[in-house]
Amino acid sequence: MPYDGEYATYRPLHRISESQRVKNLLARSKILEKAHVAHTPKPIDAPPQVLNLPKFILAIDGSYAEVDVKNGYPGAKVGYCTTASVLLDLDLIAELDTKRPVDPVEFRKTEQAASVDAALPGSNVVTRRQNSARASFREELYDLFTEIVVDEGDRTNLLSTYEALLALKPTTNPQSCPYSESHGCEAKFVVKPGCTTCPTCSRPVYSTDALRIHERFRDTGTNGEAFGLVMQVVERLLVIHFLRCFERRNVLQRLISLAFFIDGPMAVFGPPAWLSSAISLELKRLNKKVRTATDQDLLILGIEKTGAFVQHFEEIDQTETPGQQLFTSRQYMLLTDGYIKDRILHSDSHKRYGEDTYFGRKFFYKAQSGARIVTSIPFLSEEQDTIDSDDISLYPQFAAICTLLDRVVSSRHANSVSPLIAANAQAAIPLQLGSRVLTELAKALLGTAENGK
Repeated sequence: MPYDGEYATYRPLHRISESQRVKNLLARSKILEKAHVAHTPKPIDAPPQVLNLPKFILAIDGSYAEVDVKNGYPGAKVGYCTTASVLLDLDLIAELDTKRPVDPVEFRKTEQAASVDAALPGSNVVTRRQNSARASFREELYDLFTEIVVDEGDRTNLLSTYEALLALKPTTNPQSCPYSESHGCEAKFVVKPGCTTCPTCSRPVYSTDALRIHERFRDTGTNGEAFGLVMQVVERLLVIHFLRCFERRNVLQRLISLAFFIDGPMAVFGPPAWLSSAISLELKRLNKKVRTATDQDLLILGIEKTGAFVQHFEEIDQTETPGQQLFTSRQYMLLTDGYIKDRILHSDSHKRYGEDTYFGRKFFYKAQSGARIVTSIPFLSEEQDTIDSDDISLYPQFAAICTLLDRVVSSRHANSVSPLIAANAQAAIPLQLGSRVLTELAKALLGTAENGK
């Protein structure tokens, strides 16, 4: 490992690239030969554009930063997580588009933003009621879910939505006690709602322990992975929470005027991956009610900005003829299990791709502007819950989805959509937070503020 501020030169890279071991490894590796692939990309023309689009888009995106704090212990860190929700008025945006140049003040009126912010203990930060950084992190995560309220008229917290999903978690695979590593407790049990105790060691157990994010928490060093998992979970829980708020108010029929955009695929990765199947069940339940009331499906999209699928879309769109691309404007490709395993993520598994992590499927779409968008759509019924077929008739909202993507593609960044740009602008955390802000965060978290623990 290098010293702080010490960077590698090109010499080691050259040595590695010329290494016989590297050459031997590559010689043993499989190479995708186009002449022998079973699946080739076949773009299809999108359905004609539709006129009836949602009036609003709710975009959700998160960010996190890990910062050093001074509490007398070396390497003390705090994680600052924020998840922004931005409501965009598409009708107002369309109206302003007819009056270019657009007044920036008027354009800002098309967006309404709110954010969920949290400071969580990192390594060597121990709150007053706890005796370790990991225990502090677990308690603060539970408290965070308890405190998040997005509907002032309802006052139902995010914890209630999470625990509704927890009730859908299979009980056939009990998890280890959160104190197994720190105190040697060997108990295995099903985590229950609220704050309970371990049946063996009698120490506190929180319902959020079922997420098992604490298993990725490190008492020393960086905890970017744990904070990233928190952000991922909150982003996806918020979508379900908003939908359940509509249900409690008996206004599910109004959801035909609203589309949801989230950052990333329709999936939950890592230890909380069990949430994926629970979210899928809840979406199907809610969509059944919406379909009964409106004869339409929910409109929820996940947008991927980076990764293997984004790279693959870019690669297959380039042809051997200079200047000619495989996809023309308003063409799509609904990815199947066979295609993904053959062309993107090599696998001979009999399990469906993403079976344990995804509650939706991906498709490539080249928008009217020429932008390449990697999109995910959720499984909203049992019939839709497949990636073996590329039949878009399974997805009644597909024409509206493509039309909506045509509408919201942004010119500010390559292959981007404006709702997530707006949400990210609200959620993005500066790399260098002011020292005063860090001091206040540390004081509040360590219990030196008036309402500290």
